[in-house]
Amino acid sequence: MKNCFQQQLIKSALFAGLMVMVTGTLVYASGGGEAADHGAVMKDFGYRVLNFAILAGFLWWMSAKKIKEFFVGRRADIKTSLDQALVAKEDAEKKFKEYAAKLEKATEEIDGIAEMIKVQGMAEKEKLIEEAKKAAVKIEEDTKVRMEQEFSNARNQLRAEAAQLSVQMAEELLKRNITITDHEHMVKDYLDKVVIKH
Repeated sequence: MKNCFQQQLIKSALFAGLMVMVTGTLVYASGGGEAADHGAVMKDFGYRVLNFAILAGFLWWMSAKKIKEFFVGRRADIKTSLDQALVAKEDAEKKFKEYAAKLEKATEEIDGIAEMIKVQGMAEKEKLIEEAKKAAVKIEEDTKVRMEQEFSNARNQLRAEAAQLSVQMAEELLKRNITITDHEHMVKDYLDKVVIKH
């Protein structure tokens, strides 16, 4: 908050000085078009510059101590920050060395584990290949049995379908070829045979 106030004060002083300079320049420049007294303009400009100098001196007198404190405090803050950064750097270097050693050790352990896994992997691979060969033989045998069963089921199903189609075709032929007279004759013969036997 103190720094913000000081910065605002410095900005205000600079702005006021700039305004006085601009005003003086405009007054001096505008005097050329009229028949004004050049000496009066210079005198007015001199008063304005003196006014500005008094104002700037007063502002400096009011804020000099605070400005000095600001820069001294800033210098102390920078020194403290640098000291802290140096300590942090030393800590970081120690940790870096520590982690580098741990990383090297971990790398060696990983290499050992990788070699062990490779050896175990080769043994496991051989075992899996042997099991896969046995499984393939069993699957082949099971497939042959299953195929024979499927062929047998298909044959039986085709025979049943063929028999059913034969009956349907016979019915169709009979329906097409037997007339009402043939039907009546067949019923009469059947009744005669059944009635005579019983």
